[in-house]
Amino acid sequence: MTGIFGPLKSVGVLTTDKGLMEFFFKVKEPTEVLELLSGFGPSGEEKRPLEDALGRVLSRDLVAPENLPPFARSTVDGYAVRAKDTFGAGESLPALLEVCGEVLMGEAPMVEVSQGQAVKISTGGMIPKGADAVSMLEYCQLLDEQALEVSRAVSPLENVIQPGDDFRKGAVVLMKGQGLRTQDLGSLAGLGLGEVPVFKRPRVALISTGDEIVDITQRPGPGQVRDINRYTLGAFCRRNGAEPLYLGLCPDRFDPLKDMVQEGLARADTVWISGGSSVGTRDLTLGVLETLPGFELLVHGISISPGKPTIIGRAGPKPLVGLPGHVASAMVVAEVFLMPLLWRLSGHKQGTGPGQSVAEAVLNRNIESASGRVDYVRVRLFEAKEGLVADPVFGKSGLISTLVEADGLVAIEMNTEGLYKGQKVKVMRFNDGKGGLS
Repeated sequence: MTGIFGPLKSVGVLTTDKGLMEFFFKVKEPTEVLELLSGFGPSGEEKRPLEDALGRVLSRDLVAPENLPPFARSTVDGYAVRAKDTFGAGESLPALLEVCGEVLMGEAPMVEVSQGQAVKISTGGMIPKGADAVSMLEYCQLLDEQALEVSRAVSPLENVIQPGDDFRKGAVVLMKGQGLRTQDLGSLAGLGLGEVPVFKRPRVALISTGDEIVDITQRPGPGQVRDINRYTLGAFCRRNGAEPLYLGLCPDRFDPLKDMVQEGLARADTVWISGGSSVGTRDLTLGVLETLPGFELLVHGISISPGKPTIIGRAGPKPLVGLPGHVASAMVVAEVFLMPLLWRLSGHKQGTGPGQSVAEAVLNRNIESASGRVDYVRVRLFEAKEGLVADPVFGKSGLISTLVEADGLVAIEMNTEGLYKGQKVKVMRFNDGKGGLS
């Protein structure tokens, strides 16, 4: 059977408090999911003070309102001269010039350089009228208060920064979609731009579902576990420039979950529900999402391991995500798919952002894999004589210890039986939360 999203891979049945509802899996390959996520756009724009703009993404091109620098400046300490007055000068036959004044820092020159004259100047000083070069102090020697010997010739504009050499008035300084770095803020400060237009940080509504989930302040009873995903997903959002909004724990009940999802849509730019995405009689996520006005189901199942039972849909411009309850599965899905989603919502151009790095390493053992899916294997990295080595960390998807021990993920592509010891692999490294890499 074929639907609007392509071949329908399988049929399932969902039981909710509203009754029996039939649905189709829309199982997608990872590349298809990433392509679907690229259809989401930025969350809106705002203006921020320059000192609060580091890491934010520009929502429009920034044009230089003036030349930078606005005047010709010296790049060295020395004497402002006419270059042709030094032609032919050398140690054996220096040029003899008359010192006619000095340029004071922060002031316009009060003197003009004429033929055979020189003016003392410091680094950053304004080039006086008539001068077109600066002779470095190392090649100048005063014979008395006015007589100066220059032992090296200079060419026109040598040791001089011209007006607009950094940025000319009307030129694009930074482009829309660019994340602002420290040097970018410096250029904007030099141009007098104290406020910049940026895309808003996306707000992510987080909902933890399951009758077995309790707050971390509680001691779990029989069959209960603490809410881990609230903290891992919240930290993941902050690490990638988003603002998490935790809506609380939700029991496995249709109406409370629907209320929370609607609250999330009203208050945030995207809603993430952890737990309740696997097929079963208590799977309410899809049933709730299907009741939202204009809801469109994009993905119900991804051909990956771990993380296959993932739901992705949209309500208007806002993405909704149902994540597996197991923390390792949820975090693999977050690293592979939700990081690019947050970049899109943050306005990064072409959906790329600063939060991820890929390293090349050599496997130190064989890894088996089932065909028909992409396996994301957790690995730890260490340095050896042969370079960076990837050591697989094996464990079930419900174990967070496998993530704690790992430095990144290695993808075993679909229809591949595995990877071999000694094979070079690309490792998607986890960020350490401090702007660097683990």
